[in-house]
Amino acid sequence: MGRRKNSIMLVLLLLISLFVAGMWLISSLNLSFAERTMSEQRERQIADTFHASLARINAHHFLLERNVATLVRTGEFLLRNQQTAALREAERNLLRVLDDLPEARGGSLLFHPGSYRASAFAVHAQRGPAGLRLLTEAGDFADPSRYLQARELLATPQPRRDFHWSEAYYKPQLDEAVISISAAMQDERGRFAGVALLDWQASEIIRLVSSIRVTPGSFAFLLDRENRKLSSLASAENDARAQHLIDEVIALQLPGGEASPPPAELVSRYPASPMQHRHFQVDGVDYALLHAPTEAGMVFGIGIPQTEIDAVLAPMRESNLRIMLGTVSIMLLLSCVILYLVANTLRQLSSLYTDALTGLPNRERLLQDLAGDDPATLILLNIDAFREINDFFGSSCGDHVIREVAAGLLEHLAHWRLGQARLYHMHADEMAILLPSGHPRQFAPWLDSLHERIASLPVYWQGQAITLQATLGLASASACDTAPLSRAQLLPSANIAVKMARLQKLNYLIHDPAHDLRDSYEQNLLWATRLRQALEEGRMVPFFQPILNLATNRIDKYECLVRMLDEQGNPISPMAFLPVARRIRLYRLITRSMIDQCLARFADSELHFSLNLACDDLLDEELSEYLLSRLQDPSLARRVIFEILESEGIENYQQVRRFIDRAKHLGCRIAIDDFGTGYSNFEHLLRLDVDLIKIDGSLIKRLDRDPTARALTEGIVRFARELGLQTVAEFVHSEALLQRVRELGIDFAQGSHIGMPAPAPVAAGLYSAPNPG
Repeated sequence: MGRRKNSIMLVLLLLISLFVAGMWLISSLNLSFAERTMSEQRERQIADTFHASLARINAHHFLLERNVATLVRTGEFLLRNQQTAALREAERNLLRVLDDLPEARGGSLLFHPGSYRASAFAVHAQRGPAGLRLLTEAGDFADPSRYLQARELLATPQPRRDFHWSEAYYKPQLDEAVISISAAMQDERGRFAGVALLDWQASEIIRLVSSIRVTPGSFAFLLDRENRKLSSLASAENDARAQHLIDEVIALQLPGGEASPPPAELVSRYPASPMQHRHFQVDGVDYALLHAPTEAGMVFGIGIPQTEIDAVLAPMRESNLRIMLGTVSIMLLLSCVILYLVANTLRQLSSLYTDALTGLPNRERLLQDLAGDDPATLILLNIDAFREINDFFGSSCGDHVIREVAAGLLEHLAHWRLGQARLYHMHADEMAILLPSGHPRQFAPWLDSLHERIASLPVYWQGQAITLQATLGLASASACDTAPLSRAQLLPSANIAVKMARLQKLNYLIHDPAHDLRDSYEQNLLWATRLRQALEEGRMVPFFQPILNLATNRIDKYECLVRMLDEQGNPISPMAFLPVARRIRLYRLITRSMIDQCLARFADSELHFSLNLACDDLLDEELSEYLLSRLQDPSLARRVIFEILESEGIENYQQVRRFIDRAKHLGCRIAIDDFGTGYSNFEHLLRLDVDLIKIDGSLIKRLDRDPTARALTEGIVRFARELGLQTVAEFVHSEALLQRVRELGIDFAQGSHIGMPAPAPVAAGLYSAPNPG
């Protein structure tokens, strides 16, 4: 231990020395990288702000254009309905648009001479101190130059422009600078008939631009088509400097000039961005200028002092030094702590192999003890129903039970004088006993005595006695001379023996390689994997076997049979996978899948169909409730027949009868399958309200050669008629056998001669016998 501590100390000191020496080299590289990263991050933040602001301005443009389009539709409606009511509606729409658009100062519908009236005609709305004011005028427009300019642009056939944005100009009628947005109106023949326009207040534009701020010294601007300014500098405190700064921007002749694309970092972040990037200097101050055209053809930009962009990098060197010194100090402190913890860990190393609850060696210690080559015997012990004990009495009671069992087993091993035996607590309810390899004749007495000891343990919790049972599995290198087990194989082999004992409801099981328990267990695991994959991939499907109505000679019902399709789509018989499905608790999922698929298949059909249910299905309340809940449609329920399988195993008649009563109340019918295979079947008919009897195939297939089978079948048919029940003959494999079935007066027939199970049922129709040739 002392040498190990010294080695750890030297390694840690060496690491610390290398770390301190390398920090001076790394710090300069780290500083450079940090500065570059911070610069790129700052550029991304600025670009994000720029694009968000550009999107806001474009959104305003789009909103104004959309409202101008609304006015165009209003004006064109007035052109087509030249009535007073239509004019009043146009006036109301104009007022409504201005009322919904606070940033608009005014709006107009300007009708070209000869379109609405013989002379020019206009409908104006303006926003004033007293609110919205409406004005109509005939004759020349108040501002014919703007109208003619818009007409020239909007009435040009090729290329046609949907909207015209004017430059900023002073409008006497509004006593304010505005930008006008115009769109052409057309008459019924598609000819130019006038202009609809809205006036965007310059003060509102300046307010919108002034709200954009990136750094304290930044400014934003919007230039119209004539390179006229609409800038946040309009509200600056130093008017002379603001004017000088915006003049320098205007002199750049944006978006032309010597603009360059943004850095590669921003290009990769905004690959479709129209943003341009340039630097310019005003009065010795460097500015970074980002600008881009708007959707209306204006130019939006943001100017930022370069010193404010780089300001975030100023404290980087000082911070880098502090980080380095702090890191070295922390490493020294952590080294001392680590040395202390390592020494303490080495002292407590043995506790890693000890179970805290019982003080016994744990699973890790068992695995270590099994690493040798000497032959040995391993017994695994699982406490039965331990989860129920935990759930009912609580985890404190479960811990108490584990401690009591451990104490009882230690006492039992001492009584047997197995001094070399060792008891382990694996996990939860599982314990293990490692024994020196003994003679196989000793195994059964050992296991019997252990099982009896667990069953006789006096365990009490809060004054209440708790009865315990256990399942044991044994694996030994001496169990079979032909195929001895290695120590590495003992644990998985004993685990398999426990699981197989539970499946076979035995108190214990001795693993014997000659019995292929491992192979059987592996096969179960393989089938479990295949079943889960088949369920997930929809390869658990129903096949449908036709049932012939002998009275009508028509096939009007089918029996639904489960099949699993392999990876190539070939069907697999249920006898190969249903027993495994029951053991690994996938049977319920298969049944639910069959129910869903069969009900969906016959939902839009008039065919009757039968579903096979085992007694376990009827006793499974969750499954039976789900099934009945899917049959609330009477038209579907009346076509369903439930075939009760495993009739010999019916024990809980009350619960089975409760399901039958509820199913028949919905309109379903009940059949008893494999009738005639045992005496107790007649009791089922008397105690269960069934509708059909399916005569077992072992009788039907011998009708044409066995008088006893024919006599028994005649008795069953006569008995069914007296009870008012219908009968079904199974395994009808030839025309001669079908004729015997008809002669006996059986109602329905199914079998290979009628039709084999197929992936899809066919529509009801007359039956024709297969051609022997």
